[in-house]
Amino acid sequence: MKTFEWKREYFKHYPLKTAGVILFLSCRYLFALFFLYGFWHKLVKGWLWNDLMQFYFLKRLAELPADSFQALYLQQFAIPLAFPIAWIVTVGELIIGIGLIFGIAVRANAAFALFLVVNFAAGGYYNLSLPPFMLFALLMIIFPSGHWLGLDRILHNKYPAAIWFK
Repeated sequence: MKTFEWKREYFKHYPLKTAGVILFLSCRYLFALFFLYGFWHKLVKGWLWNDLMQFYFLKRLAELPADSFQALYLQQFAIPLAFPIAWIVTVGELIIGIGLIFGIAVRANAAFALFLVVNFAAGGYYNLSLPPFMLFALLMIIFPSGHWLGLDRILHNKYPAAIWFK
């Protein structure tokens, strides 16, 4: 099958693939907006310069069974490193959101998003929205959506050996 193109002839010849690509890209932009909202929320609440992340970790720890993996994760990893984690999560959400909006290093940004979401779950912040986020992050790693719409195709042609733009 021919590589996706934004041309009327392609749309007529491959209507289902075109619809799938448009749906996938719509989901990629919603995913990006979720991460940009997360960044904005943490920025305006001051998570980068106060102990809010540690406060939420301690609050969640009190709600968890003491012998659970999530409690151990929070006690041994997240709470002691709350301030750098706040920076990694906040700045990471910005990087992921911008990367997905502009189609730059989409697969790497999807992998980073998956890493963050898995860590949210490990910290006891698991809810029913996480599995779809994990699944879609995996799909963005698999499919070249940055080549369909974004700068990945241009950057891959310019730097074919770079893994970031595959």
